[in-house]
Amino acid sequence: MKRRTRLVSIVLAAVMLLLSACNINMGESKEPAKGTDSGPKTEVGAQKVVFWHAMGGATTKVVDQLVANFNASQDKVQVEAVYQGTYDDLLSKLKASMGTNEGPSVVQMYEIGSRFMIDSKLITPMQEFIDADQWDVSQLEPNISGYYTFENQLYSMPFNSSNPILYYNKDLFKDAGLDPESPPRTFEELKIAADTISKKGKAVGANFAIYGWFMEQLFANQGAEYVNNGNGRDDLATESLVNTEAGVKVLTWWKDLIDSKAANNLGRKTDDSKKAFSAGQVAMILDSTAALKGLVDSADGKFEVGTGFLPKPEGAGEGGVIVGGASLWMMNSRPEAEQKAAWEFIKFLTSPSEQAYWHINTGYFPITTKAYEEESVKENLKKFPQFQTAIDQLHQTKLVKATQGAVMGVFPEARQIVEGAIEEVLNNKKSPQQALDDAAKEITAKIQDYNRTVK
Repeated sequence: MKRRTRLVSIVLAAVMLLLSACNINMGESKEPAKGTDSGPKTEVGAQKVVFWHAMGGATTKVVDQLVANFNASQDKVQVEAVYQGTYDDLLSKLKASMGTNEGPSVVQMYEIGSRFMIDSKLITPMQEFIDADQWDVSQLEPNISGYYTFENQLYSMPFNSSNPILYYNKDLFKDAGLDPESPPRTFEELKIAADTISKKGKAVGANFAIYGWFMEQLFANQGAEYVNNGNGRDDLATESLVNTEAGVKVLTWWKDLIDSKAANNLGRKTDDSKKAFSAGQVAMILDSTAALKGLVDSADGKFEVGTGFLPKPEGAGEGGVIVGGASLWMMNSRPEAEQKAAWEFIKFLTSPSEQAYWHINTGYFPITTKAYEEESVKENLKKFPQFQTAIDQLHQTKLVKATQGAVMGVFPEARQIVEGAIEEVLNNKKSPQQALDDAAKEITAKIQDYNRTVK
């Protein structure tokens, strides 16, 4: 027995020695040796790219399909998409991964995280790949790419892009004697329409979720900048401008709608606003263009959904909407070969056919102009003609500092502070001017603290 056991041990040792000498790959990907430029591989000849994103719910499946389309289109790069939760969750996880080898090759980041991404010094500007490849930037929607352009450099590639629009119930408009084909374009017109509908007693005239993004958009629509130094684009922003005339006009109008019962207050959640609209309880709401398909589908058989431009005060300066959503950033902590492979994936995503698929299945804008020439997009526009409003609003926006969008390193915190100020006004705790003065002071302090850490 001892002799047999010893023989088995000798044979096993010989087999292990042989496997080691031949360096047989047992199907596990290996980390590259430090200092090499190979990056992780999924299989021989295929470069692995890890893509972190925050597209939850049904949109996760659309992202997964885009990745599957790319992986099937070639055999040199394999992309792995990893859902990381909300935008805020994703940002927290990205921060935790910095300085380690556990981070992504490319990451989706919401637009208000742009200043942080640049200041982190951990990204490779997309412009470097564009220049090396002589890739034509003019194929992108200029009012979308404009947000992510700093000092004439495109730092990240737009991905999911949206604007806010006015959604309204055409049936309630008819019932109130209002023209269902003429949505209000100004604060004053919206107040009249909301008053008229509310007095009929069937529904409340309007509801706007307490969402900081709406305040940012209503500033831009008046041609007003949100922070100093050219909206933080000429130099680092050092001061919040949320307490200027544009902000006071917005909150004064909003509070008047509530006080006169032309509108109601359902809090911060946009989902609650959408549910009330879909149930026919409110006649007008503000929401993202990405919500269009869901709102039209939920109203099917109950009422007809209309869409209009974001309203502005009468006599307001020339303005427009800011692109919302997120973009794709290249992490410079990854090897060069991996970054180049990720660039191939990013280029694939911008192709008209993939942008058409993305737009139709999510409601986000195509970022590539030629996507509108795809038959599938044309058919979808026939099915959802309300989206033409979003296209027209985007194209009629003149790209200036106000509409290009503000940038500051503490934007997520600033948005929360503004939402708190709106609540204080609507709940009769402070006047519009006082609430915004306090908010501006707090945001400015946070901006300046952030700037000191950057410098």
